[in-house]
Amino acid sequence: MKLDWKNPDLNSENIGLIYGFLGVVGFSLTLPATRAAALGLDPLFVGLGRGLVAAILAAFTLRLTHQPIPSKQQFRSLSVVGLGVVLGFPVLSAIAMQQVPAAHGAVVLGLLPLATAIAGVLRAGDRPDFTFWMASIVGSTTVVGFGIISGAGQLQLADLALFGAVIAAALGYAEGGQLAKTLGGWQVISWALVIVAPFEVLPTIFVVFKHGLIAAPVAWLGFAYVSIFSQFIAFFAWYHGMALGGVARVGQIQLLQPFLTLLASAILLGETLEPIALVTACLVLASVAVGKKAAIKRVENL
Repeated sequence: MKLDWKNPDLNSENIGLIYGFLGVVGFSLTLPATRAAALGLDPLFVGLGRGLVAAILAAFTLRLTHQPIPSKQQFRSLSVVGLGVVLGFPVLSAIAMQQVPAAHGAVVLGLLPLATAIAGVLRAGDRPDFTFWMASIVGSTTVVGFGIISGAGQLQLADLALFGAVIAAALGYAEGGQLAKTLGGWQVISWALVIVAPFEVLPTIFVVFKHGLIAAPVAWLGFAYVSIFSQFIAFFAWYHGMALGGVARVGQIQLLQPFLTLLASAILLGETLEPIALVTACLVLASVAVGKKAAIKRVENL
């Protein structure tokens, strides 16, 4: 990718896309790892426990780097981030991964670019043009159609959980991407994890006493991945990229995630790559790629 050194805004956007891609690479194994964990451990433990593990890492990181306490306004934004990407998405996706293959979930999560763009308009000041919206709507319609067809003519309960996960993630992404401009990318996810952690402790303990923690090594490996990488490290690059390149623009990098997840599901979980999933992923890629070329104005200081 060639950068135009005379255009600082363009350079910032390109660098933001690179960071966004690194974040997506980290996120791409989230569903296969979550499914591996949820098939051996209680989904509520997977969804909440990963946040507690990441919160411990975040607390140490914040302490070692002597980060200042966020302001009241930043605290409110961090609460939105926490509800979206620390509680909402992890719990709902873990529930869904008990019922459907990770490959299915990967394509349904193809709605994330559109949902993130909408959240970016509402919160981050992004203003995509008509071409962007039309391409995103076509891609989203394709994804919903896939959910209906692969669900034997109707949406499954797992699809509703996945749609809820999409909404939660989009809100958390947009709020975090906006806040990262002033607080910093890794600081956003770290503080969000620490703020939400107290609300995760009692439910997690209850689940542990009720269901225990006996599971196969592969389940614990999956849990370790979503705790350390999906819930913590991948967000460093993701939020920094959004701060640089804009929520809507960088959010479109998620179009690569279904392909990476489908591949990971086949390699790690032995799932079959159904033709309909591959065709749908290609259609989503084509539609969102068109949207990526569309103009997006960024309105600051909303």
